[in-house]
Amino acid sequence: MSTVIRFGTSGWRSIIAEDFTVANVHRAVAGIASYVLSQPAPHRVLVGRDPRFLGERFVEEAARVLAAHGIQPIVIAEPAPTPAIAFAVRTLKTSGAINFTASHNPPEYNGIKFSTHDGAPALPEVTKQIEAAIAAQGDAASILRLGDDHPPFETYDAKPAYLRRIAELVDLKAIAQSGLRVVFDPFWGAARGYTSELLASHGVPVTTVHDYRDVLFGNHAPEPDDHLLEDARAEMRKSGASLIIATDGDADRFGIVDADGTFIQPNYVIALLFDYLVETRGWRNGVAKSVATTNLINALAEHHKLPLYETPVGFKYIGELILADKITIGGEESAGLTIRGHVPEKDGVIAGLLVAEMVARRGKSLGRQLQELFAKVGSFYPVRENFHLTQQAKEAFTEKLKGDPDQLGGRRVTQVVRTDGLKLVLEDGSWVCYRLSGTEPVVRAYTEARNAEDMAALSAAAKDFVLSA
Repeated sequence: MSTVIRFGTSGWRSIIAEDFTVANVHRAVAGIASYVLSQPAPHRVLVGRDPRFLGERFVEEAARVLAAHGIQPIVIAEPAPTPAIAFAVRTLKTSGAINFTASHNPPEYNGIKFSTHDGAPALPEVTKQIEAAIAAQGDAASILRLGDDHPPFETYDAKPAYLRRIAELVDLKAIAQSGLRVVFDPFWGAARGYTSELLASHGVPVTTVHDYRDVLFGNHAPEPDDHLLEDARAEMRKSGASLIIATDGDADRFGIVDADGTFIQPNYVIALLFDYLVETRGWRNGVAKSVATTNLINALAEHHKLPLYETPVGFKYIGELILADKITIGGEESAGLTIRGHVPEKDGVIAGLLVAEMVARRGKSLGRQLQELFAKVGSFYPVRENFHLTQQAKEAFTEKLKGDPDQLGGRRVTQVVRTDGLKLVLEDGSWVCYRLSGTEPVVRAYTEARNAEDMAALSAAAKDFVLSA
């Protein structure tokens, strides 16, 4: 029986040699080819990858399947960040891109992201067409594929044009003039040779860690999270740097560490950059955030008298607003953001560089800037927790999410939001948002208290709501 291939919020991901096999890659790419052929010609598709195990082989196989279906493949030979591939789609005006990456997932995974002709992540209406085409095509043995004697395919280097665009959007001169020293951690991923080279070429002192290929990513997920940044902190102490910039496996997510070694959670980074871009660029567009992202952004939108767009989780929805030029910045609490005039895709490279610019031009630590933001619009303390459930408990909680609770932990619910999952807003502005995983019996609980003292009580109430289902 064939593996069922589903494209979730960030494409299809699975474990290498279990479900992520050459045969299933053939099936997935043939499904994408079917979609591409339904779109206007010329039919040209970029094929890229991050540095994961067997990435080169999967790219080659994808190119052979595309070519056999009458689609011209353009191969990005070296590992490239997801946002660089998105930019290449727009630069070359291709029909889209197939990107072999499992992003921040552990090393045993690989995956496929498909971007459409605008460089944005494929929307649900597109991935449904692709899934239907995969289901209708039969087994892998029937998939058309060019033989191994085919001459090499056209190649493209995504790096130069992308870095030129980043240099137009970020004030690298201001970073250099400030004397800021930076540590960059690409987590063995696709951003190797991107952020560090751009900074160094503009005279910014930068040192790196994990700047070599390791398909096992140090034996853990290539995720720039607090507990995985100790090597970068050690380099910070050694080099005298005052900022750490990190990216995940495909460089669509970011991690930031302040001068004192404090990890600045992505919720706060997005809010700080929103405030900074309004201040320095003079842009009066709105701001977009997923429903699970901090309401500090809501408060800032109100403060600056700018439109707020609250989207379901999934960056494709924010990408649509970027394409429509409706927003200055859009972001998700899971460490993805992009800005006006840039790609409609998460970009960890530009996120880190904009933070460096913000620190350089304001001359203040991120912690200090955050306290000033709190003084301006009030304080917000967000937390995310995962609760693993039995299948029976998940089914019971699914039913509970259909209700309209009037209280949580003894406090009155003043608003019920169903943009994505169930979000309960309480009378003091605190909130809890519940989202069920589509792939495992897990519920994600996002909570945000208005003061540090209330965080524990709110988190406990959120947990009790799950476990009492």
